[in-house]
Amino acid sequence: MNVKDQIKEYIASQPDPKRSDMQSLHLLTLQVMPACKLWFLDGKNSENKIVSNPNIGYGSHTIKYADGKTQEFYQIGLSANKTGISVYILGIKDKKYLAEAYGKKIGKASVTGYCIRFKSLKDINVDILEAAIRYGVGVRNE
Repeated sequence: MNVKDQIKEYIASQPDPKRSDMQSLHLLTLQVMPACKLWFLDGKNSENKIVSNPNIGYGSHTIKYADGKTQEFYQIGLSANKTGISVYILGIKDKKYLAEAYGKKIGKASVTGYCIRFKSLKDINVDILEAAIRYGVGVRNE
């Protein structure tokens, strides 16, 4: 199964209203990053054990580890969790920036160094979320 089909199946597997929220976020992210590389991580490790929630990734950047190794990974991530949805904005060096710039304006969401977590799209200002995503993409494309 190709990545687009895996993403479609993952979104379709979510209960409503999370399914429609995930679909809206998927389309929004594709509008922000129309020609990006798509990723789908099923949340399983090499032994086929579940180690995280499945997630959809958009774009590509290189992660540099402390030991000097590098790894290609997505820029923006989207994942359903038990209580709602998480949007990951990876590669921002200042871990306080997201919370300081968007935390008070976004609505009912938890904003950490690289993650914006909320129960439902109706609880947040989607324009502010889009601005945060655009910021994250711009930081890595400079």
